[in-house]
Amino acid sequence: MDDFQSFEILSGKHDKGMVILADHAMNRLPARYGRLGLPDAAFARHIAYDIGIEGLTRQLSAKLGVPAVLGGFSRLLIDPNRGEDDPTLIMKISDGAVISGNHPITPQEWDYRIETFHRPYHDAVAATIDRVANTTGRAPLVLSLHSFTPAWKGIPRPWHAAVLWDSDHRAVGPLLDMLRADPDLAVGDNEPYDGALKGDTMYRHCMITGIPHALLEVRQDLIGDETGISAWAERLGPIFAAMNADPALHGYDVHLSRTGPY
Repeated sequence: MDDFQSFEILSGKHDKGMVILADHAMNRLPARYGRLGLPDAAFARHIAYDIGIEGLTRQLSAKLGVPAVLGGFSRLLIDPNRGEDDPTLIMKISDGAVISGNHPITPQEWDYRIETFHRPYHDAVAATIDRVANTTGRAPLVLSLHSFTPAWKGIPRPWHAAVLWDSDHRAVGPLLDMLRADPDLAVGDNEPYDGALKGDTMYRHCMITGIPHALLEVRQDLIGDETGISAWAERLGPIFAAMNADPALHGYDVHLSRTGPY
């Protein structure tokens, strides 16, 4: 077994009260899996990771001085933004790519990937959130970063960014308002995806615990190079800081999920 890290924690000041998460930051695989039967080119696509998000997370963590947790493995191996019982946790096909290294898969291998990659990532997320909460004595603000493709099945996606959420609107409202204050931005509200997903990262670490949170998606062509990443870090830094300064975004309040009872 090669020495493979399933997550990376970026250092920051825990007394600032914010945690940034990047589930799909990287496209890495342990050597034992080769390329899961896929060509190298597949790992430059969105099916392997969220393009631009690693760089954006690193810049925002440094700019704001707050800790961040990055997923260290490709979503093609196992998806950290799915619950352990989600049937799409390990995909057989993703956007037309057949992942032969994932099918057939034994129950033992399925459990191995959860225990070796998925669970350690979530343990790191939980530990980081807990450390911030214990340091400040209040709920942290948790912001999760993802990116989406400019088009899907030939249909362009007009949004520059989107905010996804379940039923807790506390952090969502301010984030939408501040993004939409820029007249040049088209910002989706639960578009192109719905943010209510039972067992995903926000559900697991924030919805159940009552922690204020939001999931922000940025269109991949806007953060596909260092220039775009830096521009979005400059845009988001003041917004995240303003949100974090709001006492209303540091209290615990459990909201019922649209996906059903906890």
